[in-house]
Amino acid sequence: MVASAEPSSGLCCRIDIRKETNLGIPYKDLFLVWIVAFTTFLPVSSLFPYLYFLVRDFNIAKRQEDIGYYAGCIGCVYMIGRALTSVVWGILADRYGRKPIIILCSTSVIIFNALFGLSRNFLMAVSMRFLLGCFSGIFGPVQAYAVEVCREEYRTLALSVTSSAWAIGLIVGPVVGGLLAQSAEKYPNLFTKDSVFGRFPYFLPSLSISVCATAATIACCWLLETLHKHNDTESCETGMSGKIQKEEETETGLSNSKESLFTNWPLISSIIVMCVFSLHNMAYVEIFSLWAVSPRKFGGLSYTTKDVGQILSVAGIGLFSFQLVLYPKLERILGPLKLARIAAALSIMLLSTYPFIATLSGFSLYILINTAALLKSVFAMTTFTGFVILQNNTVSQHQRGAANGITSTLSSIFQAFGPAGGGALFSMAQKRINASFLPGTDLVFFILNIILVIGLAMSFKPFLALPQRCG
Repeated sequence: MVASAEPSSGLCCRIDIRKETNLGIPYKDLFLVWIVAFTTFLPVSSLFPYLYFLVRDFNIAKRQEDIGYYAGCIGCVYMIGRALTSVVWGILADRYGRKPIIILCSTSVIIFNALFGLSRNFLMAVSMRFLLGCFSGIFGPVQAYAVEVCREEYRTLALSVTSSAWAIGLIVGPVVGGLLAQSAEKYPNLFTKDSVFGRFPYFLPSLSISVCATAATIACCWLLETLHKHNDTESCETGMSGKIQKEEETETGLSNSKESLFTNWPLISSIIVMCVFSLHNMAYVEIFSLWAVSPRKFGGLSYTTKDVGQILSVAGIGLFSFQLVLYPKLERILGPLKLARIAAALSIMLLSTYPFIATLSGFSLYILINTAALLKSVFAMTTFTGFVILQNNTVSQHQRGAANGITSTLSSIFQAFGPAGGGALFSMAQKRINASFLPGTDLVFFILNIILVIGLAMSFKPFLALPQRCG
Protein backbone atom coordinates (compact mmCIF):
# COMPACT_ATOMS: atom_id res chain seq x y z
CA MET A 1 0.00 0.00 0.00
CA VAL A 2 1.04 3.63 -0.50
CA ALA A 3 3.17 4.97 2.33
CA SER A 4 3.02 8.68 1.53
CA ALA A 5 0.72 10.95 3.48
CA GLU A 6 -0.02 13.04 0.35
CA PRO A 7 -2.79 11.85 -1.99
CA SER A 8 -1.70 10.81 -5.46
CA SER A 9 -3.09 12.68 -8.43
CA GLY A 10 -4.72 9.55 -9.78
CA LEU A 11 -6.59 8.82 -6.54
CA CYS A 12 -10.33 9.03 -7.14
CA CYS A 13 -12.00 6.97 -4.41
CA ARG A 14 -12.88 8.68 -1.17
CA ILE A 15 -11.82 5.63 0.81
CA ASP A 16 -8.40 5.57 -0.91
CA ILE A 17 -7.88 9.29 -0.40
CA ARG A 18 -8.59 8.87 3.28
CA LYS A 19 -6.21 5.92 3.60
CA GLU A 20 -3.51 8.01 1.88
CA THR A 21 -3.98 11.07 4.07
CA ASN A 22 -4.97 9.41 7.36
CA LEU A 23 -2.35 6.90 8.47
CA GLY A 24 -4.17 5.96 11.67
CA ILE A 25 -6.78 3.37 12.54
CA PRO A 26 -10.31 4.19 11.23
CA TYR A 27 -11.97 3.77 14.62
CA LYS A 28 -15.33 5.16 13.51
CA ASP A 29 -15.72 2.77 10.58
CA LEU A 30 -14.59 -0.24 12.59
CA PHE A 31 -16.99 0.68 15.39
CA LEU A 32 -19.91 1.00 12.97
CA VAL A 33 -19.16 -2.27 11.23
CA TRP A 34 -18.72 -3.96 14.62
CA ILE A 35 -22.15 -2.78 15.75
CA VAL A 36 -23.77 -4.00 12.52
CA ALA A 37 -22.06 -7.39 12.66
CA PHE A 38 -22.76 -7.78 16.38
CA THR A 39 -26.49 -7.16 16.11
CA THR A 40 -26.75 -9.45 13.09
CA PHE A 41 -25.08 -12.31 14.96
CA LEU A 42 -27.18 -11.88 18.11
CA PRO A 43 -30.14 -13.96 16.80
CA VAL A 44 -27.91 -16.92 15.94
CA SER A 45 -27.70 -18.14 19.52
CA SER A 46 -30.12 -15.92 21.49
CA LEU A 47 -32.73 -18.70 21.56
CA PHE A 48 -30.50 -21.40 23.04
CA PRO A 49 -31.14 -20.66 26.77
CA TYR A 50 -34.93 -20.84 26.32
CA LEU A 51 -35.09 -23.27 23.39
CA TYR A 52 -35.69 -26.20 25.73
CA PHE A 53 -38.74 -24.45 27.23
CA LEU A 54 -39.93 -23.14 23.85
CA VAL A 55 -40.11 -26.66 22.43
CA ARG A 56 -41.73 -27.88 25.63
CA ASP A 57 -44.43 -25.20 25.31
CA PHE A 58 -45.12 -26.22 21.71
CA ASN A 59 -46.16 -29.64 23.08
CA ILE A 60 -44.58 -31.38 20.11
CA ALA A 61 -42.20 -33.66 22.03
CA LYS A 62 -43.87 -36.83 23.31
CA ARG A 63 -41.23 -37.40 25.99
CA GLN A 64 -39.01 -35.01 27.93
CA GLU A 65 -35.94 -36.76 26.56
CA ASP A 66 -37.06 -35.91 22.98
CA ILE A 67 -37.00 -32.14 23.51
CA GLY A 68 -33.33 -31.92 22.49
CA TYR A 69 -34.14 -33.39 19.06
CA TYR A 70 -36.74 -30.74 18.20
CA ALA A 71 -34.55 -28.03 19.71
CA GLY A 72 -31.78 -29.10 17.34
CA CYS A 73 -34.12 -28.79 14.35
CA ILE A 74 -35.00 -25.18 15.21
CA GLY A 75 -31.35 -24.39 15.91
CA CYS A 76 -29.98 -25.82 12.66
CA VAL A 77 -32.52 -24.47 10.17
CA TYR A 78 -31.01 -20.98 10.44
CA MET A 79 -27.68 -22.33 9.21
CA ILE A 80 -29.36 -24.23 6.37
CA GLY A 81 -30.91 -20.99 5.14
CA ARG A 82 -27.59 -19.19 5.39
CA ALA A 83 -25.78 -21.95 3.54
CA LEU A 84 -28.19 -21.72 0.60
CA THR A 85 -27.70 -17.98 0.03
CA SER A 86 -24.28 -16.89 1.34
CA VAL A 87 -22.42 -17.21 -1.97
CA VAL A 88 -25.16 -15.24 -3.72
CA TRP A 89 -24.86 -12.43 -1.19
CA GLY A 90 -21.08 -12.44 -1.60
CA ILE A 91 -21.32 -12.19 -5.39
CA LEU A 92 -23.87 -9.37 -5.12
CA ALA A 93 -21.55 -7.54 -2.70
CA ASP A 94 -18.69 -7.85 -5.21
CA ARG A 95 -20.90 -6.46 -7.97
CA TYR A 96 -23.03 -3.78 -6.31
CA GLY A 97 -20.97 -2.93 -3.23
CA ARG A 98 -20.63 -3.91 0.39
CA LYS A 99 -22.88 -1.23 1.85
CA PRO A 100 -26.24 -2.07 0.18
CA ILE A 101 -25.95 -5.76 1.06
CA ILE A 102 -25.05 -4.96 4.66
CA ILE A 103 -28.10 -2.66 4.95
CA LEU A 104 -30.46 -5.23 3.40
CA CYS A 105 -29.28 -8.08 5.60
CA SER A 106 -29.43 -5.93 8.72
CA THR A 107 -33.01 -4.93 7.87
CA SER A 108 -34.04 -8.57 7.59
CA VAL A 109 -33.07 -9.15 11.23
CA ILE A 110 -35.60 -6.51 12.30
CA ILE A 111 -38.46 -8.32 10.58
CA PHE A 112 -37.86 -12.05 10.84
CA ASN A 113 -36.39 -12.09 14.34
CA ALA A 114 -39.40 -10.23 15.73
CA LEU A 115 -41.75 -12.65 13.97
CA PHE A 116 -39.87 -15.61 15.45
CA GLY A 117 -40.64 -14.28 18.93
CA LEU A 118 -44.34 -14.36 18.05
CA SER A 119 -44.27 -18.02 16.98
CA ARG A 120 -47.22 -20.02 18.24
CA ASN A 121 -46.13 -23.42 16.93
CA PHE A 122 -43.13 -25.43 15.81
CA LEU A 123 -43.73 -24.85 12.07
CA MET A 124 -43.82 -21.05 12.39
CA ALA A 125 -40.67 -21.04 14.52
CA VAL A 126 -38.81 -23.16 11.95
CA SER A 127 -40.04 -21.00 9.05
CA MET A 128 -38.97 -17.71 10.62
CA ARG A 129 -35.54 -19.07 11.54
CA PHE A 130 -35.08 -20.35 7.99
CA LEU A 131 -35.96 -16.97 6.44
CA LEU A 132 -33.71 -15.21 8.94
CA GLY A 133 -30.87 -17.47 7.83
CA CYS A 134 -31.55 -16.89 4.14
CA PHE A 135 -31.13 -13.13 4.62
CA SER A 136 -28.13 -13.36 6.94
CA GLY A 137 -25.52 -13.00 4.20
CA ILE A 138 -23.68 -10.25 6.04
CA PHE A 139 -20.62 -12.31 6.96
CA GLY A 140 -18.85 -11.99 3.59
CA PRO A 141 -19.52 -8.27 2.99
CA VAL A 142 -18.59 -7.35 6.57
CA GLN A 143 -15.27 -9.21 6.43
CA ALA A 144 -14.47 -7.65 3.05
CA TYR A 145 -15.43 -4.19 4.28
CA ALA A 146 -13.29 -4.46 7.41
CA VAL A 147 -10.22 -5.39 5.35
CA GLU A 148 -10.77 -2.68 2.73
CA VAL A 149 -11.53 0.23 5.04
CA CYS A 150 -8.13 -0.09 6.75
CA ARG A 151 -4.56 0.37 5.63
CA GLU A 152 -2.72 -2.91 5.23
CA GLU A 153 -0.89 -2.68 8.57
CA TYR A 154 -4.23 -2.63 10.43
CA ARG A 155 -5.96 -5.52 8.65
CA THR A 156 -5.30 -8.00 11.43
CA LEU A 157 -6.92 -5.61 13.90
CA ALA A 158 -9.87 -5.10 11.54
CA LEU A 159 -10.48 -8.84 11.18
CA SER A 160 -10.13 -9.38 14.92
CA VAL A 161 -12.77 -6.68 15.44
CA THR A 162 -15.29 -8.37 13.13
CA SER A 163 -14.43 -11.77 14.58
CA SER A 164 -15.05 -10.43 18.07
CA ALA A 165 -18.47 -9.20 16.89
CA TRP A 166 -19.27 -12.77 15.83
CA ALA A 167 -17.89 -14.35 18.99
CA ILE A 168 -19.40 -11.82 21.40
CA GLY A 169 -22.71 -11.95 19.53
CA LEU A 170 -22.81 -15.70 20.10
CA ILE A 171 -22.31 -15.04 23.82
CA VAL A 172 -24.43 -11.94 24.36
CA GLY A 173 -27.28 -13.47 22.35
CA PRO A 174 -27.88 -16.17 24.97
CA VAL A 175 -27.53 -13.52 27.68
CA VAL A 176 -30.40 -11.56 26.12
CA GLY A 177 -32.43 -14.71 25.66
CA GLY A 178 -31.72 -16.00 29.13
CA LEU A 179 -32.53 -12.76 30.94
CA LEU A 180 -35.57 -11.63 28.92
CA ALA A 181 -37.37 -14.87 27.99
CA GLN A 182 -40.45 -15.74 30.07
CA SER A 183 -40.45 -12.13 31.23
CA ALA A 184 -43.92 -12.25 32.83
CA GLU A 185 -42.75 -15.06 35.11
CA LYS A 186 -39.39 -13.47 35.97
CA TYR A 187 -40.53 -9.87 36.29
CA PRO A 188 -44.21 -9.92 37.35
CA ASN A 189 -43.99 -6.35 38.59
CA LEU A 190 -43.19 -5.16 35.06
CA PHE A 191 -45.16 -7.55 32.85
CA THR A 192 -48.54 -9.12 33.58
CA LYS A 193 -49.62 -12.52 32.26
CA ASP A 194 -52.28 -10.80 30.14
CA SER A 195 -49.75 -8.52 28.41
CA VAL A 196 -48.23 -9.32 25.03
CA PHE A 197 -45.10 -10.54 26.81
CA GLY A 198 -47.20 -12.82 28.98
CA ARG A 199 -49.03 -14.31 26.00
CA PHE A 200 -45.79 -14.55 23.99
CA PRO A 201 -43.20 -15.41 26.66
CA TYR A 202 -40.29 -15.47 24.17
CA PHE A 203 -41.12 -12.24 22.33
CA LEU A 204 -39.19 -9.77 24.50
CA PRO A 205 -35.68 -11.08 23.67
CA SER A 206 -36.57 -11.16 19.96
CA LEU A 207 -38.03 -7.65 20.08
CA SER A 208 -34.98 -6.31 21.93
CA ILE A 209 -32.65 -7.68 19.26
CA SER A 210 -34.85 -6.23 16.51
CA VAL A 211 -34.65 -2.80 18.16
CA CYS A 212 -30.84 -3.09 18.25
CA ALA A 213 -30.87 -4.14 14.59
CA THR A 214 -32.92 -1.04 13.74
CA ALA A 215 -30.28 1.19 15.30
CA ALA A 216 -27.54 -0.74 13.47
CA THR A 217 -29.33 -0.37 10.14
CA ILE A 218 -29.51 3.39 10.65
CA ALA A 219 -25.80 3.40 11.52
CA CYS A 220 -25.08 1.77 8.16
CA CYS A 221 -25.91 5.07 6.47
CA TRP A 222 -22.55 6.43 7.68
CA LEU A 223 -20.52 3.62 6.13
CA LEU A 224 -18.34 4.52 3.14
CA GLU A 225 -18.44 2.13 0.20
CA THR A 226 -15.08 0.38 -0.17
CA LEU A 227 -15.59 -1.53 -3.43
CA HIS A 228 -13.86 -0.06 -6.50
CA LYS A 229 -16.45 0.17 -9.26
CA HIS A 230 -14.57 2.32 -11.79
CA ASN A 231 -14.23 1.60 -15.52
CA ASP A 232 -12.17 2.99 -18.32
CA THR A 233 -14.91 5.31 -19.58
CA GLU A 234 -15.29 7.19 -16.32
CA SER A 235 -13.83 10.67 -16.11
CA CYS A 236 -12.17 9.73 -12.84
CA GLU A 237 -8.71 8.26 -13.27
CA THR A 238 -8.41 4.62 -12.24
CA GLY A 239 -4.67 4.35 -11.86
CA MET A 240 -4.69 4.13 -8.08
CA SER A 241 -7.46 1.54 -7.79
CA GLY A 242 -5.67 -0.58 -10.37
CA LYS A 243 -2.44 -0.21 -8.46
CA ILE A 244 -4.08 -1.26 -5.21
CA GLN A 245 -5.58 -4.34 -6.82
CA LYS A 246 -2.29 -5.30 -8.45
CA GLU A 247 -0.49 -4.91 -5.14
CA GLU A 248 -2.98 -7.20 -3.44
CA GLU A 249 -2.62 -9.80 -6.19
CA THR A 250 1.18 -9.61 -5.92
CA GLU A 251 0.99 -10.11 -2.15
CA THR A 252 -1.17 -13.20 -2.45
CA GLY A 253 0.13 -14.58 -5.72
CA LEU A 254 -3.40 -14.96 -7.07
CA SER A 255 -5.16 -13.93 -10.24
CA ASN A 256 -8.40 -11.97 -10.22
CA SER A 257 -10.30 -14.80 -11.88
CA LYS A 258 -13.46 -15.86 -10.07
CA GLU A 259 -12.85 -19.45 -11.17
CA SER A 260 -9.58 -19.49 -9.24
CA LEU A 261 -11.39 -19.44 -5.91
CA PHE A 262 -12.25 -23.15 -6.03
CA THR A 263 -8.74 -24.12 -7.13
CA ASN A 264 -7.13 -21.91 -4.49
CA TRP A 265 -6.10 -24.64 -2.03
CA PRO A 266 -4.76 -22.26 0.67
CA LEU A 267 -8.23 -20.68 0.72
CA ILE A 268 -10.25 -23.90 0.53
CA SER A 269 -8.12 -25.81 3.06
CA SER A 270 -8.33 -23.00 5.63
CA ILE A 271 -12.11 -22.80 5.09
CA ILE A 272 -12.51 -26.54 5.66
CA VAL A 273 -10.48 -26.44 8.88
CA MET A 274 -12.50 -23.49 10.14
CA CYS A 275 -15.71 -25.37 9.25
CA VAL A 276 -14.70 -28.21 11.57
CA PHE A 277 -14.13 -25.76 14.42
CA SER A 278 -17.42 -24.00 13.57
CA LEU A 279 -19.26 -27.33 13.79
CA HIS A 280 -17.79 -27.87 17.23
CA ASN A 281 -18.55 -24.36 18.44
CA MET A 282 -22.21 -24.32 17.37
CA ALA A 283 -22.76 -27.75 18.90
CA TYR A 284 -21.08 -26.57 22.11
CA VAL A 285 -23.13 -23.36 22.34
CA GLU A 286 -26.42 -25.26 22.12
CA ILE A 287 -25.30 -28.16 24.31
CA PHE A 288 -24.01 -25.82 27.01
CA SER A 289 -27.41 -24.13 27.36
CA LEU A 290 -29.33 -27.42 27.23
CA TRP A 291 -26.94 -28.97 29.75
CA ALA A 292 -27.16 -26.01 32.11
CA VAL A 293 -30.98 -25.93 32.28
CA SER A 294 -31.65 -29.69 32.21
CA PRO A 295 -32.45 -31.48 35.50
CA ARG A 296 -29.73 -32.90 37.73
CA LYS A 297 -31.13 -36.40 37.27
CA PHE A 298 -30.11 -36.19 33.59
CA GLY A 299 -26.62 -34.89 34.38
CA GLY A 300 -27.51 -31.20 34.01
CA LEU A 301 -27.05 -28.27 36.37
CA SER A 302 -30.76 -27.44 36.95
CA TYR A 303 -30.06 -23.77 36.19
CA THR A 304 -32.68 -21.27 35.08
CA THR A 305 -32.45 -19.30 31.85
CA LYS A 306 -31.53 -16.28 33.98
CA ASP A 307 -28.60 -18.19 35.49
CA VAL A 308 -27.37 -19.10 32.01
CA GLY A 309 -27.67 -15.48 30.94
CA GLN A 310 -25.56 -14.32 33.88
CA ILE A 311 -22.85 -16.88 33.17
CA LEU A 312 -22.64 -15.90 29.53
CA SER A 313 -22.64 -12.18 30.34
CA VAL A 314 -19.45 -12.67 32.36
CA ALA A 315 -17.95 -14.60 29.44
CA GLY A 316 -18.95 -11.84 27.01
CA ILE A 317 -17.32 -9.06 29.01
CA GLY A 318 -14.12 -11.06 29.39
CA LEU A 319 -14.03 -11.99 25.72
CA PHE A 320 -14.51 -8.39 24.60
CA SER A 321 -11.61 -7.27 26.78
CA PHE A 322 -9.37 -10.07 25.53
CA GLN A 323 -10.16 -9.39 21.87
CA LEU A 324 -9.40 -5.68 22.02
CA VAL A 325 -6.41 -5.72 24.37
CA LEU A 326 -4.60 -9.06 24.29
CA TYR A 327 -5.38 -10.74 20.97
CA PRO A 328 -3.62 -8.22 18.66
CA LYS A 329 -0.46 -8.42 20.81
CA LEU A 330 -0.47 -12.23 20.94
CA GLU A 331 -1.12 -12.42 17.20
CA ARG A 332 1.89 -10.23 16.46
CA ILE A 333 4.10 -12.47 18.62
CA LEU A 334 2.85 -15.92 17.64
CA GLY A 335 1.01 -15.39 14.36
CA PRO A 336 -2.65 -16.24 13.71
CA LEU A 337 -2.16 -19.94 12.92
CA LYS A 338 0.05 -20.87 15.88
CA LEU A 339 -2.25 -18.95 18.21
CA ALA A 340 -5.29 -20.78 16.80
CA ARG A 341 -3.60 -24.16 17.33
CA ILE A 342 -2.73 -23.32 20.94
CA ALA A 343 -6.33 -22.23 21.60
CA ALA A 344 -7.70 -25.48 20.11
CA ALA A 345 -5.37 -27.60 22.25
CA LEU A 346 -6.34 -25.71 25.41
CA SER A 347 -10.04 -26.15 24.53
CA ILE A 348 -9.57 -29.92 24.49
CA MET A 349 -8.11 -29.87 27.98
CA LEU A 350 -10.81 -27.51 29.24
CA LEU A 351 -13.73 -29.57 27.92
CA SER A 352 -12.32 -32.65 29.62
CA THR A 353 -13.09 -30.99 32.97
CA TYR A 354 -16.81 -30.40 32.30
CA PRO A 355 -18.04 -33.80 33.61
CA PHE A 356 -16.21 -33.05 36.87
CA ILE A 357 -17.74 -29.56 37.05
CA ALA A 358 -21.21 -31.11 36.77
CA THR A 359 -20.66 -32.97 40.06
CA LEU A 360 -20.12 -29.75 42.00
CA SER A 361 -22.65 -27.44 43.60
CA GLY A 362 -22.88 -24.11 45.35
CA PHE A 363 -20.09 -21.54 45.23
CA SER A 364 -17.47 -23.91 43.77
CA LEU A 365 -19.78 -24.69 40.85
CA TYR A 366 -20.49 -20.99 40.32
CA ILE A 367 -16.80 -20.06 40.17
CA LEU A 368 -15.71 -22.94 37.96
CA ILE A 369 -18.58 -22.79 35.47
CA ASN A 370 -18.08 -19.04 34.98
CA THR A 371 -14.34 -19.50 34.51
CA ALA A 372 -14.81 -22.40 32.10
CA ALA A 373 -17.41 -20.53 30.03
CA LEU A 374 -15.11 -17.49 29.75
CA LEU A 375 -12.05 -19.51 28.73
CA LYS A 376 -14.01 -21.60 26.22
CA SER A 377 -15.32 -18.43 24.56
CA VAL A 378 -11.83 -16.93 24.35
CA PHE A 379 -10.39 -20.12 22.83
CA ALA A 380 -13.21 -20.40 20.27
CA MET A 381 -12.84 -16.77 19.19
CA THR A 382 -9.05 -17.07 18.91
CA THR A 383 -9.33 -20.10 16.65
CA PHE A 384 -11.99 -18.48 14.47
CA THR A 385 -10.10 -15.20 14.07
CA GLY A 386 -6.87 -16.97 13.11
CA PHE A 387 -8.46 -18.76 10.19
CA VAL A 388 -10.39 -15.68 9.07
CA ILE A 389 -7.06 -13.85 8.81
CA LEU A 390 -5.55 -16.71 6.79
CA GLN A 391 -8.50 -16.76 4.39
CA ASN A 392 -8.50 -13.03 3.71
CA ASN A 393 -4.78 -13.18 2.95
CA THR A 394 -5.41 -15.54 0.04
CA VAL A 395 -7.59 -13.36 -2.23
CA SER A 396 -7.62 -9.90 -3.78
CA GLN A 397 -10.24 -7.23 -3.16
CA HIS A 398 -12.64 -8.15 -5.95
CA GLN A 399 -12.74 -11.74 -4.74
CA ARG A 400 -13.25 -11.10 -1.04
CA GLY A 401 -17.03 -10.89 -1.09
CA ALA A 402 -17.37 -14.15 -3.02
CA ALA A 403 -14.60 -15.85 -1.04
CA ASN A 404 -16.18 -14.92 2.27
CA GLY A 405 -19.52 -16.01 0.81
CA ILE A 406 -18.04 -19.45 0.15
CA THR A 407 -16.70 -19.47 3.70
CA SER A 408 -20.12 -18.56 5.06
CA THR A 409 -21.85 -21.21 2.94
CA LEU A 410 -19.55 -24.07 3.90
CA SER A 411 -19.35 -23.06 7.55
CA SER A 412 -23.15 -22.74 7.66
CA ILE A 413 -23.50 -26.31 6.40
CA PHE A 414 -21.20 -27.53 9.14
CA GLN A 415 -22.86 -25.27 11.72
CA ALA A 416 -26.28 -26.61 10.74
CA PHE A 417 -25.10 -30.04 11.85
CA GLY A 418 -23.92 -28.47 15.12
CA PRO A 419 -27.33 -27.70 16.70
CA ALA A 420 -29.04 -30.67 15.01
CA GLY A 421 -26.33 -33.14 15.95
CA GLY A 422 -25.82 -31.53 19.35
CA GLY A 423 -29.51 -31.70 20.19
CA ALA A 424 -29.79 -35.33 19.04
CA LEU A 425 -26.61 -36.25 20.91
CA PHE A 426 -27.85 -34.57 24.06
CA SER A 427 -31.18 -36.42 23.87
CA MET A 428 -29.37 -39.73 23.37
CA ALA A 429 -27.05 -39.02 26.31
CA GLN A 430 -30.00 -38.38 28.62
CA LYS A 431 -31.38 -41.80 27.73
CA ARG A 432 -28.15 -43.57 28.73
CA ILE A 433 -27.52 -41.84 32.03
CA ASN A 434 -26.71 -45.18 33.72
CA ALA A 435 -24.44 -46.57 31.00
CA SER A 436 -21.18 -48.16 32.12
CA PHE A 437 -19.07 -46.42 29.44
CA LEU A 438 -19.28 -42.64 29.01
CA PRO A 439 -22.63 -42.27 30.81
CA GLY A 440 -24.88 -39.29 30.17
CA THR A 441 -23.18 -36.02 29.34
CA ASP A 442 -19.72 -37.64 29.55
CA LEU A 443 -20.44 -38.93 26.04
CA VAL A 444 -21.44 -35.45 24.86
CA PHE A 445 -18.21 -33.76 25.93
CA PHE A 446 -16.13 -36.69 24.68
CA ILE A 447 -17.55 -36.34 21.15
CA LEU A 448 -17.09 -32.56 21.26
CA ASN A 449 -13.44 -33.17 22.05
CA ILE A 450 -13.08 -35.63 19.15
CA ILE A 451 -14.23 -32.91 16.77
CA LEU A 452 -11.64 -30.53 18.25
CA VAL A 453 -8.88 -33.11 17.82
CA ILE A 454 -9.83 -33.58 14.16
CA GLY A 455 -9.77 -29.83 13.53
CA LEU A 456 -6.43 -29.42 15.28
CA ALA A 457 -4.88 -32.26 13.25
CA MET A 458 -6.14 -30.72 10.00
CA SER A 459 -4.50 -27.38 10.86
CA PHE A 460 -1.08 -28.88 10.04
CA LYS A 461 0.53 -29.89 6.78
CA PRO A 462 -0.07 -31.68 4.48
CA PHE A 463 -3.76 -30.75 4.68
CA LEU A 464 -3.49 -27.04 5.42
CA ALA A 465 -1.65 -24.96 2.83
CA LEU A 466 -0.54 -21.49 3.86
CA PRO A 467 -0.95 -18.45 1.59
CA GLN A 468 2.33 -17.11 0.25
CA ARG A 469 2.22 -14.01 2.41
CA CYS A 470 1.94 -16.22 5.54
CA GLY A 471 4.43 -18.80 4.44
